[in-house]
Amino acid sequence: RYSVGCYYHIVIHRFSQGLHSKTWHCSSTLRGLRKVLVEAEGKNGGWNMKKLMLPFLLFPLFAIGGCTGNASKTESQKAEVQEPLVQTYTVERYKLFPTQNMWIFIKLDTQTGQMWQLQYSVNDDKGRFEYDLNPNALVVNDKKVNGRFELYPTQNIYNFILLDKIDGKTWQVQWSFDEENRAVLPINK
Repeated sequence: RYSVGCYYHIVIHRFSQGLHSKTWHCSSTLRGLRKVLVEAEGKNGGWNMKKLMLPFLLFPLFAIGGCTGNASKTESQKAEVQEPLVQTYTVERYKLFPTQNMWIFIKLDTQTGQMWQLQYSVNDDKGRFEYDLNPNALVVNDKKVNGRFELYPTQNIYNFILLDKIDGKTWQVQWSFDEENRAVLPINK
C-alpha cells in the first residue's frame, strides 16, 4: 500500500532478487499514482516498462520546474523583506496658513518647525516672493515627525502661535513686510 503524505514509496523496478523502491516527492493525488502503477503493471501482473518509464522520465522536468518556481517565490519574498519599507504619511509635512492679509500665507514645515512667509500676486512676478521666518529647525533630527508643529492665528493680524504638539513648547511668530520686524520668539513657561 501507498502511504498518505507528501512522499510516496513507489515500486518502479522489479529485479530477480526482489523489489527496489524509489522515493518520489509528489503533489498529485494518491489516486493518480495508483492509476499510473496499475497501467504499468498490465493485465497479466507483469510490469510494462514502456508505460512506466514515460511518466517517471517526465517527472524530473516537472519537479525541477516546480522547485524553481518555489525557489523564485522564496527569493522574491526575501527581496521584499530586504527592501527598505517606504512609509506613507497621512499627515502632510508642509502646510499653508492664511493670514488676515489676502496676499500673504505662512508655509510651515510641520516636521521641523521651519517657516516661510509667502506672498502671491495676480499682476506681476515682482509681487511673488518667499522669505524665511525661521530657517532653523526647532527639533533635533531623531525627533522629527510629520504633524509635530501647528500654527494658530491670533487676533493680531501679524502674529501666530506655533505649538510643538509633542512637548508642548510654544513660540510667537510674527510676519512682516519689513525684515527687521519678522520674528520667531519662544514663549517661556
